[in-house]
Amino acid sequence: MRRSSMAASSVAVLVSLPVLLLLVGPSMGSSRFPSSLIAQPEPGMCGTVVSVHGYKCEEYEATTDDGYILSVQRIPQGRHGGGGGGRPLRPPPVLLQHGVLVDGTTWLLNSPEQSLAMILADNGFDVWISNIRGTRYSRRHVSLDANTDPDYWNWTWDDLVVHDLPAVVDLVFRTTGQKVHYIGHSMGTLMALASFSEGRLVDKVKSAALLSPIAYLSHMTTELGLMAARAFVGEITTIFGLAEFNPKGEPVSQFLKALCAQPGVDCFDLMSALTGKNCCLNSSTVELFLKYEPQSTSTKNLVHLAQTVRDGVLAKYDYGNNDFNLAHYGEARPPRYNLTNIPRDIPMFISYGGEDALSDVKDVESLLDYLKFHDVLKLHVQYIKDYAHADFIIGITAKDVVYNQIINFFTNLH
Repeated sequence: MRRSSMAASSVAVLVSLPVLLLLVGPSMGSSRFPSSLIAQPEPGMCGTVVSVHGYKCEEYEATTDDGYILSVQRIPQGRHGGGGGGRPLRPPPVLLQHGVLVDGTTWLLNSPEQSLAMILADNGFDVWISNIRGTRYSRRHVSLDANTDPDYWNWTWDDLVVHDLPAVVDLVFRTTGQKVHYIGHSMGTLMALASFSEGRLVDKVKSAALLSPIAYLSHMTTELGLMAARAFVGEITTIFGLAEFNPKGEPVSQFLKALCAQPGVDCFDLMSALTGKNCCLNSSTVELFLKYEPQSTSTKNLVHLAQTVRDGVLAKYDYGNNDFNLAHYGEARPPRYNLTNIPRDIPMFISYGGEDALSDVKDVESLLDYLKFHDVLKLHVQYIKDYAHADFIIGITAKDVVYNQIINFFTNLH
């Protein structure tokens, strides 16, 4: 294991900065369905935040084996052609996976010189951007209506591991004919770790870069997040039901305002209260963030994340009843994801911050303990003392501090 040193996604993210800012104010496997390149009738993510910067961008869709139609974007080359770095004729594909309550737009909010997706394209990578079920561009299903059918929202991140991620990785793998470099942030890291632990995707993923990794959440330091977690395993399920959690809806607005009114919860400095003391954010980027986010997710997904906080283990969704768990899993307790089963030869780059209130240092150390037998030549761990949760995706220094390290990590594998 190589460490480089420089000087919290749990349920806290479900009441993340954009949610509360909007509510409180600024002062405060393979698919059995086809996946293909598509032409969208109205501007999608490509037309909204990519092509405007002069990049070629293609809209794809991937249909999961349980019928969700996911929007996927591709930036096949840099702004001025094939990109730099002396890349081969077939540029290596990279898949970017966002976290909870946001979508793939989060990789594109800074300038082209500061946004990871465009930096990768300009450095000769074939960039693919995933959008999980329920987000703005991925609300379609072969038979269910996201706006009217509660069954559309009957899922947790378990289902993202089993259905969404395999469908998108398979699309990239089949289209490019190459194994895929994976980059995940927050819940995007959880999806990858859980997948690898069950032997999923390991034949199609070349390496993985995990930013602000989320696996264990016992040491979150955000009081607001902890209070939200307690609520989500309690009365909130009766308030919202197991359907859509829409951060812009009135019921959620009232819930979040109530959280902010609790003793010990300070919603004035929302960024610090939720994600830790981010060192390197640009106010104009935060404003752009609020223009596109937050996104809906399922209430059931947030309950599952809350269970991770409450129980201190990484396990499948707990139905709260031994009989229900028996019906779903064949055992009274939800099966755990065993991270020691992650193949030891998968190249992994893990980057975490000393100020992150969600992906807390102690919890990341617990994750690294499960990886202690990983091939030392295949695991690079970067600790950034002054970074918090949002710095990794929209920090203005992230290119120099993190992204260039990822590019070097990927390049050395070729």
